[in-house]
Amino acid sequence: MDNEIQLISDGDGLAVIGNPADVERFLTSEGLSSRDLGVQRLESVLTAGACAAQTGSEVVANSGRWMKLTNESARLVEKYGLRKSATSGLSTGVLKGNSGQIKGFVEFAKGPMTNPALLAGAAGIMAQVAMRLTMDEITDYLATIDQKVDDVLRAQKDAVLADMIGVALVVEEVMTVREEVGRVSEVTWSKVQAAPATIARTQAYALRQLDALMEQMDGKTSIGQLVRTSGEAQRKVLEWLAVLARCFQLQDAIAVLELDRVLDASPDELDRHRLALRAARRNRLELISQSTEQLLSRMAAAADLANAKVLLHPTTSRAVVRSSEHVATAVADFHERLGIERERQSWEARRWADAVAEVRDKVLETGAEGVGAARHLGNETLGRARSVTGRLSSGIAERALRLRGADGEREEAE
Repeated sequence: MDNEIQLISDGDGLAVIGNPADVERFLTSEGLSSRDLGVQRLESVLTAGACAAQTGSEVVANSGRWMKLTNESARLVEKYGLRKSATSGLSTGVLKGNSGQIKGFVEFAKGPMTNPALLAGAAGIMAQVAMRLTMDEITDYLATIDQKVDDVLRAQKDAVLADMIGVALVVEEVMTVREEVGRVSEVTWSKVQAAPATIARTQAYALRQLDALMEQMDGKTSIGQLVRTSGEAQRKVLEWLAVLARCFQLQDAIAVLELDRVLDASPDELDRHRLALRAARRNRLELISQSTEQLLSRMAAAADLANAKVLLHPTTSRAVVRSSEHVATAVADFHERLGIERERQSWEARRWADAVAEVRDKVLETGAEGVGAARHLGNETLGRARSVTGRLSSGIAERALRLRGADGEREEAE
């Protein structure tokens, strides 16, 4: 292992394993920050034979660092030509150099990490580190939310949310035991075996609440209705996003514990279990993403409708757009913390003066084309008016003559 750096990528993160000094030098040269992988835990994967014991001791002597796969870290996979396994989905390779200088790529031809069980163990630990990172992000997210949301969650009397809060206490307790003991025993695991069903039920409940907010906005066309429904969405969305975030955090915690349990009890099943958990996690993210995207679509439609009515309702229209902006910002922040990649949507409230200017511009555009027609129409109208006036004048004059003639006849008779 002298002067060798072993790289492992699972598509979500990149692990760098080797001599502590070489690993540090490599990461510094690449300008990457990382967190501890905890490769020492891999010693328990290999438990049979002297060779396994020797391999385990080599692993313990190494340093393992992990980083999330970003544009910067992902370029290393391409730069050094890591080779992907169709079975495990892992991309692996070894970099080797002299006197501590990492210079190039060599095939994975030797070293303890060629052991399939050890590779599976490393991938399992990488998955755990990635989920712990998301859990930390969600903790920060929940801490930045208005205190009122936390008060609402604590005051919930609904049985579904109450059960979730109770499960959260148990999961946190088991995670604490795991950190202290370094493993998840059968007794420890038994405490949280029923937790996934409760968490899933709470997640489904929160998603249904978001759907209910969307249903309230369907078919609303009056500005008064839009103000009420969008304002309600602004007040409630953050609360249910917080519930969803907490559920996702607990589900990741359960997955971390589950991988530990499989690593300890059935290490040969670890890789399959890791891939299954990854697929399940991806499905959860997709389900949440679909619901929140539909909500954003409803808010966008409300903002568009409000902007169309800004001339008649300048103040209330801006209120609808502001509510839509608040919801879009909340959802974007929520997506970022959970690792959901979506484009940020924004709706700017149309200023009343802008709307007036737009109407004026349209009038001017069509007015220029209609000037000649207007003049022609005006001349025809004036001609018809003069003709009518002439006929009226003639009629009045004739009537006056007849009246005068009738008066003269009466005077002669007298």
